[in-house]
Amino acid sequence: MSLRERLDSLFVSSEDLDLTSGEIGKPLLYLSLPIVVTNLFQTAYNLVDTFWLGQYSTDALAAISFAFPMVFLLISFAIGLSVAGSVLVAQNVGADKFREAEYAASQTVAFSVLISIPLGALGLFVVDDLVALLGADPAYAPLAASYMEVFSVGLVFVFGFAMFIALMRGYGDTITPMLVMFGSVVLNIALDPFLIFGFTDNPIFAWLALEGLESSLYGATGFAGSGIEGAAIATIVSRALAFAVGLWIMFRGNRGVRIRPSQMVPDLGYAKKLLGIGLPASVEGTGRAISINLLLVIVATFPTTVVAAYGIGTRIFSVMFLPAIAFSQGVETMTGQNIGAGKPDRAARTNHYGAKFLFAVLTAAGAVTFLAARPISAIFTTDPAVAAESATFLRVVAFSFGFMGILRAYTGGFRGAGETTVAAVIAIGTLAIFRLPVAFGGSVALGSIGLWASFAISNVAGAAIAFLWFRRDTWRGESLADAGRSPPAPGDD
Repeated sequence: MSLRERLDSLFVSSEDLDLTSGEIGKPLLYLSLPIVVTNLFQTAYNLVDTFWLGQYSTDALAAISFAFPMVFLLISFAIGLSVAGSVLVAQNVGADKFREAEYAASQTVAFSVLISIPLGALGLFVVDDLVALLGADPAYAPLAASYMEVFSVGLVFVFGFAMFIALMRGYGDTITPMLVMFGSVVLNIALDPFLIFGFTDNPIFAWLALEGLESSLYGATGFAGSGIEGAAIATIVSRALAFAVGLWIMFRGNRGVRIRPSQMVPDLGYAKKLLGIGLPASVEGTGRAISINLLLVIVATFPTTVVAAYGIGTRIFSVMFLPAIAFSQGVETMTGQNIGAGKPDRAARTNHYGAKFLFAVLTAAGAVTFLAARPISAIFTTDPAVAAESATFLRVVAFSFGFMGILRAYTGGFRGAGETTVAAVIAIGTLAIFRLPVAFGGSVALGSIGLWASFAISNVAGAAIAFLWFRRDTWRGESLADAGRSPPAPGDD
């Protein structure tokens, strides 16, 4: 078999990608593993920024710790729309309604652009007030605000690329988004050090002992780098090119779902369907973002060392929880297609399989993290005090990793079944009832240890709530693709 044939075989439909019949484990793994890699690439954006800004200054590292939760607040609105689009595509594909799946995808992309432009403008004008409201130290508050201003300007590209990934996943194609994400991350890695440091004091040249080249390049360009703004510019440029590639793939329609210009005219009737599914998911994402930002208010009362450790720890968690997020999205897609195919029992078995698998994998990952906490933390900072505090953070939370897997698996199933309100209630309730109160009380009583313990306690509580709710919930097996207003019959362009 030639190399091209081997690559093409990754994309063809096979029994491995038959999500509605046969065994559960193999297709779920086949669907989810590329999502793990895609999410790893997604996290690489943040990790690369964290690494280079850690070399740049501790203030920049603390600033990015404040910026990332605000980024999540902005994109939480995209989360809901992407869930709605993915669920509708998955359920229509499961019901063999491929033209309706195209219409759902086209409308999702159109509304993502319409929503992201005013939201980005709003973020641009309120970021200074938001940073001040969160209690950022004056030493790094302007840095966090400058990062967010650049990000807000490019929000449309972030939204658009998120829609591409979600819609392709709903169809069952998780490999194409992985490849596009890879190219985007490579570009971001290449741009980051030069846009942050410029050609003066650039560690790349120092590591390679190319000081002469550094001086000549700076003399020719006069570019000294933009610091934290440079990191934001690198991210936005990378996402913009990835979104352009995603649009090209979806317009061609020979890899997964297809979109058509004639179907992208905003349909207010269909918007209600998207809103009905997506609004609770947006509320969930917004609730998570608000809780993270409220947690920052508590974190900001500690010294900069703890703030920086919080940023490092949460970035590392974002890597450790990649399997949970990926399998949650895989469970979401398999649940959606099986509900669309009228097989709720198979959808339920998919959820249980995902929960057991993730508990085992993440418990093992937690054990490794506990043992290697200090060297892992030291990768991201040259400050010994920050590395020590970050290592403590990791050790306190590591034992609860497996419970986060259970929580993610079942909430993914609720979203795939269209019960996005249930997923939102579980997620927000876990944060509001357990994490924030424990963080506040624990930080007062035990200092930073109490703050870190709030993560572990909320992970265990959330898993218990999700499991018990799933056991009592009874799916009717009604496909959202069959409910409500039918879209106009799509035609070829």
